[in-house]
Amino acid sequence: MSKHGEIRMTRTGATATVVLDRQEKHNAISQYMRDRLLEVFGQLAVDDAVRTVVLTGAGDVSFCAGTDVTEFKGRSGVDQWRRDIAPQRIFEVIERFPKPVIAMIDGYTYGGGCELALACDIRICSDRSKFGLLEINFDLIPGGGGTQRLTRLIGRGQAMRLILSGDKISGAEAFRIGLVELLTPDEDLLARTTALAEQISSHQPLPLELIKASIVSADELPLSSGLRYEGSLMGMCLLAGDHENRINAFSAAGSSQTTGVSQHNYEKKD
Repeated sequence: MSKHGEIRMTRTGATATVVLDRQEKHNAISQYMRDRLLEVFGQLAVDDAVRTVVLTGAGDVSFCAGTDVTEFKGRSGVDQWRRDIAPQRIFEVIERFPKPVIAMIDGYTYGGGCELALACDIRICSDRSKFGLLEINFDLIPGGGGTQRLTRLIGRGQAMRLILSGDKISGAEAFRIGLVELLTPDEDLLARTTALAEQISSHQPLPLELIKASIVSADELPLSSGLRYEGSLMGMCLLAGDHENRINAFSAAGSSQTTGVSQHNYEKKD
């Protein structure tokens, strides 16, 4: 394995699993790994056989301990900007990736690793995981979207508390404040993540893509514009492909559910 780490990718059914593999550095992301992530996600974006992506770290110690800051040595601020900010960064690529991305988190998730998880659509972690945006402890600030995505996810006050203090929090605390959506014992992490990925992948790719696009837009659009955007995407679903059968199936399902509710209410009254 390269001293700069590797990005491994496997596929099972309609789910692709992308693994950060640099365990001796707690899966810290090197420039090489960043470039490989861009390459792999670019390939998966156009792979019609893949409907859901799981992003995780190798081993059971760290999801990702952040960016490999030792690579910053000898670079000027302009050099770093040209390498990491001016080009399309992996955080934005994942956030804008057309398919759902699940972060499967086991272990340390600090700095750029936490920002990487924040760019994913759903986060599920083991109960032994630890989270933190620790940059202030080194007289720095988060530079991969931490101040922006964390605030949108958990609210201004909680984001201020975590980022200004530089504290580390447990998986249970991350779940309590909404940083992760699912918390599970470490021995169940893979099974629960796999089950969720398979459930998502069982749906058709077009609505998966449009749902993600619509929800991501909610952070950027006023409500009135977001509602119009959502409506236009719904129209695309209705008119795409075999739309007559889709409308008939939706109508039949609605009628069945209404009938079931009516019967249930009637039986309770008797």
